[in-house]
Order: sequence, then structure tokens, then C-alpha cells
Amino acid sequence: MNSDLIITLVSFILFTGGVAFFTWYSLKKTNLNSSDGYFLGGRSLSGIVIAGSMLLTNISSEHLIGMNGNSYVNGFIVIAWEVTSSLALAIAALFFIPKYLKMGLTTIPQFLEKRFDGVLRTFVAIVLITSFIITLLPIVLYSGALGIESLFGVSDVLGVEKSQGLWITILFIGILGSIYAVFGGLKAVAYSDTINGIGLLLGGLLIPVLALYAIGDSNILDGLTKVYEYAPEKFNVIGASDSVLPFEVLFTGLIINQLYFWGMNQTIIQRALGAKNLKEAQKGLLITGLFKILIPLVIVLPGVICYYYFSDTFYDQQDSVYPELVKKVLPVWLIGFFAAVIMGAVLSTFNSVLNSAATLFSVDVYKKHIVKNVSDKKLVSIGKLTSAILAVFAILAAPLMANTPDGLVPTPTRA
Repeated sequence: MNSDLIITLVSFILFTGGVAFFTWYSLKKTNLNSSDGYFLGGRSLSGIVIAGSMLLTNISSEHLIGMNGNSYVNGFIVIAWEVTSSLALAIAALFFIPKYLKMGLTTIPQFLEKRFDGVLRTFVAIVLITSFIITLLPIVLYSGALGIESLFGVSDVLGVEKSQGLWITILFIGILGSIYAVFGGLKAVAYSDTINGIGLLLGGLLIPVLALYAIGDSNILDGLTKVYEYAPEKFNVIGASDSVLPFEVLFTGLIINQLYFWGMNQTIIQRALGAKNLKEAQKGLLITGLFKILIPLVIVLPGVICYYYFSDTFYDQQDSVYPELVKKVLPVWLIGFFAAVIMGAVLSTFNSVLNSAATLFSVDVYKKHIVKNVSDKKLVSIGKLTSAILAVFAILAAPLMANTPDGLVPTPTRA
């Protein structure tokens, strides 16, 4: 084993192990036998933890690869996804979350029952669970494994075929994510997300900083100037009517999408429902909105820098361009850390969806229709069993995503 590989493995293990230890230590005094303790973190989450978890649940490998690939082709215009996210988060903090907490909600379908009726609650819960099982969990696993493979060449490191490397990565992500979701509940997910979120911001910012430092001959501002002068059209943020994001869409269809995603999506809003009080919930949403304004430095700017380096070479395979930039600018001793950061982003999305699906089934299906007087301890057991079953299904189904007719490429069309 060469020294570069050893350094990579050591830095990966140290960061990943550190996150696991911090999460375990933070859970020592949490009662995970109660439904609030397991599904809502004991309603004890602070604003910082909520923000870190919401941010990392939203961002995964398909965001880093897909959004940067999109900005490589279309330029800064795709920043609209992040700007409108901040607006939606502010609205959710001011108008949505006060109502949710006043009602004492655990799930969004409960709100729909209070607003409309029980039939709608059950229907929406089943639709959400089904969508998680079929269209989200396997895809999160597969796209995450694909992203890690393209960035770090896991199959080459292990000396196996690419398909085998993907299987191994899927299995690793699935098992590790399941451990957090099954045994630790929402609080384990949220705390691990927070540390991984810090790592993602630091690691993600390193890529454009190192690139601009090199382009500008040790001066980052000179590097940014060179990138701008090379392709000033890439810095346009006002979309024309025939562009990928027309300007008027920001205030019509896009903002509606964002209001749902940040204000009513169970995987996102469940963190705020677990806040210790309204102040912390609102703080968490607003901090997330602040970071969403900065996130384009991680998921948009690198794509534009890619155009400076590679011109239109990768236009027909835009999802390959970010991994190429990472390999070009990242020093060997940081590869393990960055791999751990990417792994953490994928884990976050996977275990968050797993936890939310278990919450929906336990609260909106099992307790509502199967055993109405179920004890808290039994409900938690049902939640753990549901998470475990869904994790096994996702691990087995994820490799089948490779057989889709046109393949599966990471997409930037998330909030």
C-alpha cells in the first residue's frame, strides 16, 4: 500500500470516526424509548443543529456534481435555486413553523388532518412513504455511490470492477446510514449532519479557493478576475425567456416549489419540529437561509471555474466536470477528508429520508389505523423495524438504477 493511499485512508477514517464518536457522546442522555425522543430528538434540538441538519439533508453528491455541471454549461443563472430557497425559509420561519409547533405536530400529514380530514392525512402519508421507497432511497444510494466512484475511483483503489466498487460503496453507505437512523433516531441524524455540514462547507469551499489561487498565481481575487474575463456571460444571473431559468419563473413556479420543499417536506421540516422551542426552530430556519446564500460558492462557482479550465470539452458530459476539477486542484493529503465529507453528505440525505419514512409509517399509519393505543416503546420499535426494512430494500434496489434506459445522472433540480 503506497503512502498516498495510507494518508487518504487515515484522514477518511479520522473524520468519519470523529463524527460517529461525537454523535454517540451527544446521545448518551437522550431517552430513545419515547416517540418524541426517537422521532423528534426529544424536542431538544438547537437552532445550529437544526440548520446543520437541514442544510446537509438538502445537499448531497448529486448537488455538488449536478449543480456544478449545470453552472458549467449555463453559468450563474442557476443560483436562483439557492436565492429562492432563502426566501422560502424566511417565510417558513415566520408563518409555517409557529403553527406547526403550536399544534404539537410530529408529521406534516397530521397538519393536513387538522386542516382538512383524516382521509387526506392517510392518503398523503402513504404517497410520501411510497415515493421515498421507490423514487428516493434507492436513487440517493446509487447516485451517492456513483458520485463517490467518479470523484475518488473506489473501484481502482480496491482493485475491483466498477460495478463491484459501486456495490461495495452502496453497501457501506446503506449500513452506516441505517445505524444512525435505526439506533439513534432523529437526534443522531441531526447531530451527525451538523458536523458533516461543517466539513462540507470547509471542504466544498476549498475547491474554488485552491482553483482561484492557482489561476491567479497565488492571488484569489486575480484568479476570479481571470475567470470573469474569460467568460463574462457565465456571470449573468438574469435569465431570458428562453434560458434554463427565466427571470419571471422565480416568482411563480419556482417559489411555490421552494415553499413546499422548505415548509412542508417531512424530511426537511422534521428537524424544526424537534426544536426545543419556537425561537430555536425559527433560528434554525433563518440560519439555513443565510447559508443557502453562501452555498453557491460551493455548488455554482466551481462549475464556472471549470469552464475556464476545460472550455466546452465536457458539454456533452457535464456531470463529469466537477470530479475533474477536484482531481486537478485537491492535494493528496486532503483527498481522504474530502471523501469523508462527500460520504457524510450522501449519508445525511439517506438517513434523513429513512428516519422520515419510519416516522410517517409509525405515526400516520400504524398508530392511526393498526394499533391506536400503542405504547411509546412499541411505536419506537415499529419505527426501528421500518427503518431497517426500508434500508435493506434500498440497498438491494439501488444497483438496479444502473439499468434505467438512459442511465442515471445526478440532477440539479432539487431545492
